[in-house]
Amino acid sequence: MQQTTEAQTTERQGTKIMGVLNVTPDSFSDGGRYFDHDRAVAHGRELMAAGADIIDVGGESTRPGSARVDEAEELRRVVPVVRDLAAAGAVISVDTMRARVARESLAAGAHIINDVSAGQSDPTMLSVAAETGAPIVLMHWRGYLDQASATFSYDDVVAEVVTELRTRIDEAIAVGVKPENIIVDPGLGFSKNAEHNWQLLSALDEFAALDHRLLVAASRKRFIASLISPDDPKQAEQAAKDQATATISAISAQAGAWAVRVHDPATSAIACKVVAAVSAAAGERRS
Repeated sequence: MQQTTEAQTTERQGTKIMGVLNVTPDSFSDGGRYFDHDRAVAHGRELMAAGADIIDVGGESTRPGSARVDEAEELRRVVPVVRDLAAAGAVISVDTMRARVARESLAAGAHIINDVSAGQSDPTMLSVAAETGAPIVLMHWRGYLDQASATFSYDDVVAEVVTELRTRIDEAIAVGVKPENIIVDPGLGFSKNAEHNWQLLSALDEFAALDHRLLVAASRKRFIASLISPDDPKQAEQAAKDQATATISAISAQAGAWAVRVHDPATSAIACKVVAAVSAAAGERRS
């Protein structure tokens, strides 16, 4: 199995760009476009050329109303793409809720596990992370077995999401995941409405204070479309959504996020480079 090293996932200083590669027929933004193996690999290469430091390969949609695929189909979709992109030199995260898919993807050359259920869907997922030493993304998703769009009542969404993520972090550490291999994701859009998402983005420093790497995944989500086109979010143009996403990427970088997960790496890479340049200039003035 290919071992993950810190150097492999931190080659560039500052906030990393994680490019989304959906090998699915039904994902919300680009479902079906890269379902074919060769197209998926080609798009992975395009994401790398556009500035993605990490390619996030997923074979199962979590869009509202989506049905789960069986394990064999998810493996068929994901593992060959991971293998070919790894051979091309990509740093890869595998977006899966299944321990076997994670394990076989790591064996094929993936470096990171990205589990939107934070180990709740498959009780052996955290053990895979512990045994392999692979970094794992633990995303907040209250009610993960329900539809991803289900909204829940929060008295204080920031405090409650932080508390619930701490529970998942504690469970991961309890089974042997090293603290430095834990990455947290507030789960924008998952069991949260637009106002919840904006509140979470306004408090990213509180997630950074958890002392684990922070991933922010806002790209092209409905709450962005609703901001751009309140009367009909479906009419929001993709370019406008990517511009808004790049702004969120800059906000995330300013808050110290380890990475942002995006569909359009080029715009977010530029936004994060600007933040890095300003931060470097501020550091020079203080020295």
